[in-house]
Amino acid sequence: MLSRYNMLVLAIFCLFIGTTRGAEEKSKMKVGDKTIERTVQLRTHSIFAPYIDQDLQNRWWDFGADAYINTNKHIRLTRDRPSQMGYLWSRLPLTTTNFVTGESNNLYGDGFAIWLTKERAQPGPVFGSKDSFTGLGLFLDTYANSRHPYAFPRITGMIGDGNTQYDFGKDGDKQGIGACSLNFRRTNVATKIKITYIKDSVLDVKLQYKAWDDWTDCFRADGVSLPTAPFLGMSAMTGDVSDNHDIISVSTHSAIVSHGDLPFTESAKKRSSKKSTGSWTWFFLKMLLFAGVGFGGYYGYQEYRRRSRYSGMGNFGAGRSSGFAGFGGAGGVYSGGKRL
Repeated sequence: MLSRYNMLVLAIFCLFIGTTRGAEEKSKMKVGDKTIERTVQLRTHSIFAPYIDQDLQNRWWDFGADAYINTNKHIRLTRDRPSQMGYLWSRLPLTTTNFVTGESNNLYGDGFAIWLTKERAQPGPVFGSKDSFTGLGLFLDTYANSRHPYAFPRITGMIGDGNTQYDFGKDGDKQGIGACSLNFRRTNVATKIKITYIKDSVLDVKLQYKAWDDWTDCFRADGVSLPTAPFLGMSAMTGDVSDNHDIISVSTHSAIVSHGDLPFTESAKKRSSKKSTGSWTWFFLKMLLFAGVGFGGYYGYQEYRRRSRYSGMGNFGAGRSSGFAGFGGAGGVYSGGKRL
């Protein structure tokens, strides 16, 4: 018989487009119609046992409230006691444009949240973090506060705008961009959640809870836009129903997405429009320049013919009579259009 104990293993894979350095993993992954070519682990957003250094700190992560660390086992966000809350937050923001998150857990109690938000390390009432957040909150809710036509546990994704408050009475119903009901408690394997985000394109959530490497779709939302460079965080809270909420590890990866799979964003459209406009402007400038050169050449040729004609007349006059010598001399005062 399983005890009421939450083991939470979190694996974060952050995907971005660009050149990366480090140990590359070249296994390809398909996310909708996008292909992830390779991934590289980011130390700044990964954490494993023993979690802290000899100074009892971690240079990349902060934990607080009721959270504490067992260096041999886990980071415990909450103990099996009522009215507890705890958090784990990255100190640095994710400067990636696309990412995938995954975690494994056996949850009871009030639940757990994964955050990708502008704010960080601010305790509050929403699964242990602040309300009116800006960014993504993914809630693993194990306890229903009201009746619903769907079952619990429930996984819900919500995009906060910094002003909208979470609806506690209705468990965030009607506020989510997607949700699913899956019984990820008391499973034979460690439950894992994988969140994939591609900038301004798609947010995809999958669950592993039936068997190893057997991923079940939870939801996918298109056209999702998250804040630039969000912080990565995890938080948990207990109410009347309490449980341990433990994090075993966090592993963050950057990734390179196939160029042909990249979404054509508004900025790209603007750049393309500017490039097209610039090309036409340069074309017309070249045409005007060509026309100017042609006109100048034609005018110069006509002027040359006219001068040659005058010069010929002066020489003819000088040969016939000295009376025309002055005119002939006048015919030679121009050379190349310049007065000597």
